[in-house]
Amino acid sequence: MAAQAESIEVPTDAELLQAQADLWRHSLYYLTSMALRCVVDLEIPTAIHRLGGVASLPDLMTALSLPSVKMPFLGRVMRVLVNSGVFAADNESEPGMELYRLTPLSRVLVHGVVADEHHSQKYFVLGVTSPHYTEAALGLADWFKKDTEPPVPSPFEEKFGVPLLDEKTALLDEELDDVVNQGVAAHDNLGIATILRECGDIFKGLESLTDCCGGDGTTARALVKAYPHIKCTVLDLLKVIDKAPADGVINYVAGDLFHTVPPSQAVMLKLVLHFWSDEDCVKILAQCRKAIPPREEGGKVIIIEIVVGPSLGPVMFEAQLLMDMLMMVNTRGGQRDEKHWSELFKKAGFTDYKIVKKLGARSVIEVYP
Repeated sequence: MAAQAESIEVPTDAELLQAQADLWRHSLYYLTSMALRCVVDLEIPTAIHRLGGVASLPDLMTALSLPSVKMPFLGRVMRVLVNSGVFAADNESEPGMELYRLTPLSRVLVHGVVADEHHSQKYFVLGVTSPHYTEAALGLADWFKKDTEPPVPSPFEEKFGVPLLDEKTALLDEELDDVVNQGVAAHDNLGIATILRECGDIFKGLESLTDCCGGDGTTARALVKAYPHIKCTVLDLLKVIDKAPADGVINYVAGDLFHTVPPSQAVMLKLVLHFWSDEDCVKILAQCRKAIPPREEGGKVIIIEIVVGPSLGPVMFEAQLLMDMLMMVNTRGGQRDEKHWSELFKKAGFTDYKIVKKLGARSVIEVYP
């Protein structure tokens, strides 16, 4: 007897055509990422900036010393990135004569410009689109099939044998380690001025603050500039502190936040916890709780992190979910929703918390002992 054919719901013609287009988009989105990496590597946003903020394809070819035979191909790359909002262009121009302008997105990719509140995201892009990151993501299916005892290593760690953002990462690839560290620093510092403007009240009345994993003190210096009365301490690893500027404004302490956090009225964890597992987050938060006084004396932990949720609309929600995937593939951490955060705070011994404000895809949270 012939096997009975399985049945499946057949889409309408319109649904089928839309499904095909959606399939192309989702399967080929990586090409948009690679196009973005290409223009960042070529420093096209920087070139447009240096050309006065407007540039044609011939302008870019000349400024970047690119072979003229490649100009039509660069036009196709730019067309994709104009469509995705990385650049803007005059749609009325003839093909090849478009004038390209920077958008807010491409402005944060301008490199080599020293200006207040500007933190180039060049190395963030080069890091997250690097061969190591993409190779780890390509191994997701095999990673899911492998039965592993907890704690479960990330696909990156399983693939390459070392964790990302670890002292061992440089043994895998020194250039990758350097790019990733520069990218993380730039990513973490982006928007600190906005936080100070929009959520400045959380710092008023503070006498002291410890910025955990505060790097070279960029955030701490911005905080002291806005609130000179606050005594700021930066806690980070010795290799990071050794490179920090000794300007007398910030007190730098070399150490590991898993073991001790310098005492202060408030502790700040800015984009730190998403790198760590739930168990490690509880350990870190417990150390922070020990470092601060009771709530009645102003003790609190200030956390700046993503709080995953659809309330900010589909674009921000998608950005949050993609950042969670980035953490899942490359670290043992992740982005968390409010319920998840609440559970971690409770496990670490805190009594209450408040989401002070949502700024873009991130939130500012106060946690109280």
